Amino acid sequence: MNDYRESMPIPASQPLPPSSDSTPAAPDGTVTDRLVEANRHYAAAFTDPGMDARPVLKVAVVACMDARLDLHAALGLELGDCHTIRNAGGVVTDDIIRSLTISQRALGTRSVVLIHHTGCGLLSLTEDFRHELAAEVGQRPTWAVEAFKDLDQDVRQSMQRVRTSPFLLHTDDVRGFVFDVTTGLLREIDPRG
Repeated sequence: MNDYRESMPIPASQPLPPSSDSTPAAPDGTVTDRLVEANRHYAAAFTDPGMDARPVLKVAVVACMDARLDLHAALGLELGDCHTIRNAGGVVTDDIIRSLTISQRALGTRSVVLIHHTGCGLLSLTEDFRHELAAEVGQRPTWAVEAFKDLDQDVRQSMQRVRTSPFLLHTDDVRGFVFDVTTGLLREIDPRG
């Protein structure tokens, strides 16, 4: 039986296997049951930290959803330090701009850190993924895949999208990085190329 943490890319044209085959159940139920049980243990020792939703460091971090990125540990962050906004690829989409706008205008953040990473799944996808998905389900997705071939250039594009958004108040402290999943190090990307 495969470890539930292993991942295998599945083309859009190939249906997902039944959940019992793709993700083994926790000893007493599903993976979700295991997470709910872990939450019960967490809540038993939980005390209200007395914070509000405003990040202490006034920073929003936009990063890929990849499970190998432990952003708090990698950046030395504690609970309450930042807003963490994640999606596939860490690309700046309209929804990322939406979240950053709320983060800045309603919750006081001033800095934006963008993080892509080596070995990203979006490096191997194309818009064909979207077309295959549409053919399979009979409906076109309303979103773009936002795949890319060049990590550095996509970080630059993401920085540019943040810096030119008319909705954001603070665009002077926007920095972009590539996280190396084998070394844990960040490499800063020069916005000028």
